[in-house]
Amino acid sequence: MAYQFDWSIIWTNPYFKWLVIGFIKTVEIGILSWIIALPLGIGIGALRSLPSRVGRVVGTAYVEFFRNIPLLVQLFFWYYAIPPLLGTRISRMHNLEWYCAIFGLGIYTASRVAEHVRSGFSSVPVGQRFAALSTGLSQFQMFRYVIIPYGFRIMIPPLTTEFLTIFKNSALAMTIGILELSGISWRINEYTFHGFEASTAAIVGYLIIGLTIIFLMGKVEKRLRVPGLVRRE
Repeated sequence: MAYQFDWSIIWTNPYFKWLVIGFIKTVEIGILSWIIALPLGIGIGALRSLPSRVGRVVGTAYVEFFRNIPLLVQLFFWYYAIPPLLGTRISRMHNLEWYCAIFGLGIYTASRVAEHVRSGFSSVPVGQRFAALSTGLSQFQMFRYVIIPYGFRIMIPPLTTEFLTIFKNSALAMTIGILELSGISWRINEYTFHGFEASTAAIVGYLIIGLTIIFLMGKVEKRLRVPGLVRRE
């Protein structure tokens, strides 16, 4: 029997309302996780760029640990393994899955952000470092006034990619009980057996998020770009 398309499914309630709620949850998870990932990743990446051996060891250990464990396994660990160890009060916390998803996605993405930060800081020419020190700047001042402004302009494209990825990775939150956009499309398929239409609606939602981020970050990159600093092919 041929598949019977019915695009009206996604526009009728409660399914359209579910999709809107799922879209909002996806955006919320992505933004809140990024609020954790960006500053933490910058801090870890900075540690890996400092002369301190201890700082480099700590930063490298963080990156290699979280980056090399699948995100799905990490989400299961934070949601299923840790709460029982912390007592009944934590394991029965309202919206526990929400906090675990945001925290797990945030610290995982931070390990990836840290690597881009380290790479960006390392791309500053050695000559500029020596020139800054020769003018009387301290190591801290050199890092603040030379390496950070130069490096961050180089980091914008890869950080944009990580920002996009965090929204796509948020789909894994449905494995611990959060009905975000992917989870909602799966739920609609269970109710209506119109998986193609539901999945297409989810795809459109992710495209809206992704294209919006690309547009906004393109504006940021263009505003901060220094002629000749980063060459676009």
